[in-house]
Amino acid sequence: MKKIAVILSGCGVFDGAEIYESVLTLLQLAERGVDYQCMAPNIDQMHVINHLTGEVAENESRNVLVEAARLARGEIIDLATANAEDYDALIIPGGFGAAKNLSDFAVKGPECQVNADVLSFTQAMHKAGKAVGLICIAPAMTPLIFGEGATCTIGNDADTAAAIEAMGGNHESCGVSEIVIDQERKIVTTPAYMLAGSITEAASGIRKLVDQVIELA
Repeated sequence: MKKIAVILSGCGVFDGAEIYESVLTLLQLAERGVDYQCMAPNIDQMHVINHLTGEVAENESRNVLVEAARLARGEIIDLATANAEDYDALIIPGGFGAAKNLSDFAVKGPECQVNADVLSFTQAMHKAGKAVGLICIAPAMTPLIFGEGATCTIGNDADTAAAIEAMGGNHESCGVSEIVIDQERKIVTTPAYMLAGSITEAASGIRKLVDQVIELA
C-alpha cells in the first residue's frame, strides 16, 4: 500500500493549517485506499490569531505540532523524526501556517526562508523522485524548495504570483477546480482557498491534486 506524508502547519486558517483543506486531503487519501502519516515541525507558531475576531491574541503562544495534533486526532509525528524513505509522496495543505510557520513568506515575501525541517524533508522526497503536492498558499515555498524554474500556482493573486516569480519560480494562473503539474519535478499545486468561495469549490481542486499525487507516487 502506498503511504503519503502530510505536513501540517498548526490548526486554523489564520495561524495554522487550513482545516477544510487538511481534512479534504486526508478524506480523499482515505477514500482512495492510501495510507498516510501526518507530521508537523515541533516549533512555536509565529503568533496566535483569535479566529472569532481575526485579531492577534496577545500573550498567548501555541506549538505547531501540538495544534496540528488536533487535526490528526493525535496520530501525528514530529517532522524532525520523519524519514523520507518511508513515504511514497508528500502533500502540504495550505492555511496561513504554511506562510507563517513552515516559512516566513507572510512576513518577508520573496526574501523568505523555509523552516529547516520542512526544507530537508521535502527536498529529500524530491531528490528521491517522489511527487509533492502543495495547496493554497503553500506553493509560495516552491522556488525555495525545488529551485529556479519550478512551476506552481496559487490561483491568480498578482502580488503572490509576482513574489513567486521574484524567487525564481514559474507561476501559472489556475482556476479553483484545476491543478498545475510540473511534470519534470513531479510538483502538483492547486489554489483551493486562495480562490475558493466554498468548501465544495476547495474540494474540487484538492481531489484532483490528491489523485494526481497518488498517480505519480
